[in-house]
Amino acid sequence: MAKKRSPRSIPVVVVAGFLGSGKTTLLNYLLRNNGGTRIGVIVNDFGSVNIDSMMVAGQVDSMMALSNGCMCCAVDVSDMDDMLNRLAHRTSEIDVIVVEASGLAEPRNMIRLVLGSENQYITYGGLVMLVDGAEYQASRQRHPELDQHIAIADLVVLNKTDRIGEDDHDTLLSDVCRINPRAAVVSTVQGRVDPGLLFDRTPRREAQPGEQLTFDELFAVADDTCTECGGDHDDHFHTMYQSMTFTSELPMHPRRLVRFLEKQPAGIYRIKGYVYFGVRGHQQKYLLQVVGDHIAFHPQKWNPGEGRRTELVVIGTDLDPESIDALLEACAEPEAEGLESDTMMGVHRYTVDA
Repeated sequence: MAKKRSPRSIPVVVVAGFLGSGKTTLLNYLLRNNGGTRIGVIVNDFGSVNIDSMMVAGQVDSMMALSNGCMCCAVDVSDMDDMLNRLAHRTSEIDVIVVEASGLAEPRNMIRLVLGSENQYITYGGLVMLVDGAEYQASRQRHPELDQHIAIADLVVLNKTDRIGEDDHDTLLSDVCRINPRAAVVSTVQGRVDPGLLFDRTPRREAQPGEQLTFDELFAVADDTCTECGGDHDDHFHTMYQSMTFTSELPMHPRRLVRFLEKQPAGIYRIKGYVYFGVRGHQQKYLLQVVGDHIAFHPQKWNPGEGRRTELVVIGTDLDPESIDALLEACAEPEAEGLESDTMMGVHRYTVDA
């Protein structure tokens, strides 16, 4: 049985990649386009790191509040859990924590630090692996372990793709998909990855007529205008990923759904929502949170008058909505109440105590 977690869990996203792949550029982009989401940043690096033109000394326990409401700190790997405790607690206002791993760090160890944390207020938010598209082959020669890092990633970001031709890009994409056929893959430049792919964004507050915006609000509005397409990021830039919603009034068959989650179609990065199994003795609502191969069911109570149904949102890249919808539809079970309790064993394996 999984360890007990708070009903309000803060996702911890690990961003990894070798030196020069664009991790800090991606982090700065997330901070500048947080849309009101409060991001806790843990920088695990040596030396100084430039975060939005604010220098953060690479020493243990240094922390500063950024003007956009986010928190930034620099720590040694051995102090990671302590910093997680300082960012994620009962009264924390942080919405998501992003860990920027050193270019020398082993991603598998960073994942273990997060999954092994005793902090009940966090949950694993996935491994984002950045790959320098222009230096990919050279990086593989210098760092043979790059293939291993790509293989365990939940999301692979092919960065700096403006520096390579179309044929080279196709070769790179094919190579990455061969190494990790399950992960979602995004091609981008300057680390521009839509925050909505990585975490749920807090809706931006609408300005009132005659209200004077703060500098950060003005900056965010200006940054939403895409100079490449001349439009709004919400209408144009966010097409780099897809989301689809699945709804079923019928209960879901526990074994079929777990089988689907364990063998997800390629390109899925996150799945979130509520599941109704309807098995006798297991009538409660289950909050489902999936990032890559990490699956978590959280038992919850139905609200008074709430209809029993399953509602899931699937997020990823190059999705086939019709195929995914059909696979999930096949998980429905009209006679769920007649199923034996042992059909829930797979669900229990991924259940987090409330």
